Amino acid sequence: MFTHTHALQYEAKPDGPDAAYARRLQEVLGGQWGEMTVATQYLLQGWNCRLPGKYKDLLLAIGTEELAHVEILVTLIDRLLDHQPLKPDSADRTKEAAAGFGNTNPQHAIVNGGGAYYRDSMGLPWSGGYVTASGNLMADFNYNATAEMMGRLQVARLYNMTDDPGVKDTLRFLLARDHYHQMQWLKAIEELKVDGLENIPVPEAFPMDEEPQEFAYAFLDASDGPDAASGSWASGPAIDGTDKQLSARPIEATADAPILPPGDPRLYGTPPMPGETMLQKAKDLLK
Repeated sequence: MFTHTHALQYEAKPDGPDAAYARRLQEVLGGQWGEMTVATQYLLQGWNCRLPGKYKDLLLAIGTEELAHVEILVTLIDRLLDHQPLKPDSADRTKEAAAGFGNTNPQHAIVNGGGAYYRDSMGLPWSGGYVTASGNLMADFNYNATAEMMGRLQVARLYNMTDDPGVKDTLRFLLARDHYHQMQWLKAIEELKVDGLENIPVPEAFPMDEEPQEFAYAFLDASDGPDAASGSWASGPAIDGTDKQLSARPIEATADAPILPPGDPRLYGTPPMPGETMLQKAKDLLK
């Protein structure tokens, strides 16, 4: 069950309209790493979670908070669109004025009547395909941490694209929440390990003795760069709870070159050998 409170979680009042900047803000509303993505992602992970208790409650709590951030951004964009120019100013024929009008999103006016929508800064529709809910909390929490990092990165870039004090104030709040949420997911990852629920590699429950060990702990260097194997990922102890050591070696082919059998003639692929004989054989098979 959901309820809605009209009061915003944090203020979203620009000091003045800016239709061009409203278009840019669409990225962190309806883009791949925007608030619509993380809100629906955390909620879906929570609704699907079959483990009752703190992890399920965490997902539902943060997902609901992210819905509040969706409303904050929609409100901010709506206010930035106040007095959106609907056509070039006949009194101002400067290149700067023309460029400013050209940087606005015409769909804000034509499609939404001066409002925000679930699309990115280029007008591409938000997609449920951006949402990940694997059913494995270790995999999902790592992905969630990445989502918060990408979201904060984009908001930080947008922060440097405006001089509006009111907009900057709202973005500072979102930056602070993304900061906390990064730490939250990283803490939750460590707690999964402490609780003995999941560890590396994901899924931990898959028997590791089914893996060929010579590939499970080896960095295969497929680059001619001299430093690819110079990090801790190529030497030292593994971090999967075993006593294995990591190593590095050049990549090599371990199987023969593939030779595929002739294709199904009913699919009309090109025969593997040229000449009338093969072509005739294919035609004969179709009779």
